Amino acid sequence: MVGTPAGMKLDPFLQRADIAYFSMEIALHPEMRTYSGGLGVLAGDTARSCADLELPVVFVTLASRSGYLRQEIDAAGRQVDHPDPWDIKEWTEPLSAMIAVPIEGREVWIRPRLHVFTSPLGHSVPVLLLDTDLEQNEAQDRKITDRLYGGDAEYRLKQEIVLGIGGVRVLEALGFHISTYHMNEGHAALLAVQLLRQFRRRSEDVTLGESAYDPARVRHRCVFTTHTPVEAAQDRFSYDLVARLLGDYVDIAGLKKLAGTDALNMTQLALNLSGYINGVARRHTETTHRLFPGYHVRAITNGVHPQTWTHAAFARLYQAEFPQWPYEPEALSAADQLADDVVWSAHQEAKQDLLALIKARSGVDMRSETPLIGFARRMTGYKRPDLLFTDIERLTSLAGNHPFQLVFAGKAHPRDEPGKWLIEQLNQHRRQLSAVIPMAFLPNYDIAMAATLVAGADIWLNTPLPPLEASGTSGMKAALNGVLNLSVLDGWWVEACIEGVTGWAIGGEKVDPGNDHAGMLYRKLGETILPLYYRDRKRWIWMMKQGISKNGAHFSSQRMMRRYAAEAYLR
Repeated sequence: MVGTPAGMKLDPFLQRADIAYFSMEIALHPEMRTYSGGLGVLAGDTARSCADLELPVVFVTLASRSGYLRQEIDAAGRQVDHPDPWDIKEWTEPLSAMIAVPIEGREVWIRPRLHVFTSPLGHSVPVLLLDTDLEQNEAQDRKITDRLYGGDAEYRLKQEIVLGIGGVRVLEALGFHISTYHMNEGHAALLAVQLLRQFRRRSEDVTLGESAYDPARVRHRCVFTTHTPVEAAQDRFSYDLVARLLGDYVDIAGLKKLAGTDALNMTQLALNLSGYINGVARRHTETTHRLFPGYHVRAITNGVHPQTWTHAAFARLYQAEFPQWPYEPEALSAADQLADDVVWSAHQEAKQDLLALIKARSGVDMRSETPLIGFARRMTGYKRPDLLFTDIERLTSLAGNHPFQLVFAGKAHPRDEPGKWLIEQLNQHRRQLSAVIPMAFLPNYDIAMAATLVAGADIWLNTPLPPLEASGTSGMKAALNGVLNLSVLDGWWVEACIEGVTGWAIGGEKVDPGNDHAGMLYRKLGETILPLYYRDRKRWIWMMKQGISKNGAHFSSQRMMRRYAAEAYLR
């Protein structure tokens, strides 16, 4: 990058930004591969809306020079993992300030790199990417911020030390005066430990006893958004590992009072040191209450950035009819008054773009007049991407009566072997059923591909095992484009589903592991959805408009950030 020095680019934000948003990952541009999935995409949409609304927020994340993973699908249909490096010099500039954190008795130096993100409305927010690939560091420490979610527990804890402890110290070194620290998931919870140290250092009591870990002052400054709805998926680190990496930088006895006696539980640490805690959907908040009774957990349901996820054809339509929609997506509540032909025409333009993408990435020709079902998300067991294939005979019978097409995309974590097996199974089904059901699996899913998928499908399928969905935002993106949702009633869909109006539910609200979701899915497709598509196009388009006006208008990151500003930041 050339132009204004990075320090000068930061100057306008220093006196204004007093809220720091910490996230292990963030999805800003497809070329900046600093994200793996939904958590990072949410952080990116948060940044977009903070810029749109001119909120005084600075974002802190890791450099992740080698990205998350580049996905290759081999001849057998299996995922092959590769590093996914990006040109950090093209997208960020190094800042002059450097700080060190202690890891294994060594000073590990961190230099922040600046990316100034500008939203479609022309306003900007600063994003700091923490980087340890510096000549001042030993070879092993230069790799700490290299691979997002890479390595073992030791590598992960080192990353979380850099993010939490290092992030707070970097902000101070740069001259920010932060009043509120927002943790997007528990990865950054060590920032609260750093704040405890600072308050202790500034107080008259410099002992390392229990009084040094009085959390009241820290709670006042910390906001925690929890995403993980299952205890087993939370970050945990043995105290032996914590002691080895951080030594006497932390008081293990005091830490155990806040983060659990058996292991450092980052979620529990964040819960105990945050004055405002929220889940990412009403249903998810109920689940969190059951996991962690005794905490006051609010619900701020996630949202998506309207301009980012709306196809150009729909954006032109909205701009002509509701010019304030980028800033106030609520204006789309009048979308149910749009003419049928203009809505259908915009959808067909979006669908053609998706069919072209499918052809380019997979070689599969699909038909514009045949309904297309889309499924794209992280490939892991609880998402159940294979639910549709529970009964192959029944599935092919459905296709014989009412033809349909399928498109899948998504990555499995490098260490998630069951998730990789699911991808292999999907590709086996693709080969075996190609004569009956046109199907494609698109490799290397990213935010650019996601934008085309959520806009061009006819039906957006979501089949998580309840109550394991935290929120789920891909269906919100689909709704902005008039794509109808077919989903298990979990996460956001509990709030959004009006049966036969905004989409359809698979099963009921009651969480029952014995539910025959596959059977319910087949019945809904065969008896309701596919016949409607073929026989009553007017009703179908009416539902598309209902999805836009009721869900697209409401589930936006503009609404989400206005709630955070009013309820969490201005406490």
